Amino acid sequence: MEEVFLAKRLLTAAMKPDGVNIGFNLGSAAGGSIAHLHGHIVPRWNGDNNFMPVLGQTRVLPQSLDATWSASRPAWARWPPFPEATARAR
Repeated sequence: MEEVFLAKRLLTAAMKPDGVNIGFNLGSAAGGSIAHLHGHIVPRWNGDNNFMPVLGQTRVLPQSLDATWSASRPAWARWPPFPEATARAR
């Protein structure tokens, strides 16, 4: 969970979202080919397209992963950006 919250802080610093969705998928029925646990951290903005999958039966990808990485890279370059992350790593 510490890594999830650190990643959330890095994304928040890099992308300045209004909020963040954090979720977990557990097991092969939850989207994996083998039983495992993985998490998602999704930056969200007021007025984004949250309703699209429900009402429009479509998905929206407003930014490519390459563009997201380019926007996030400066925050990752300052690793570790938070003193408590350095203290826990020791």
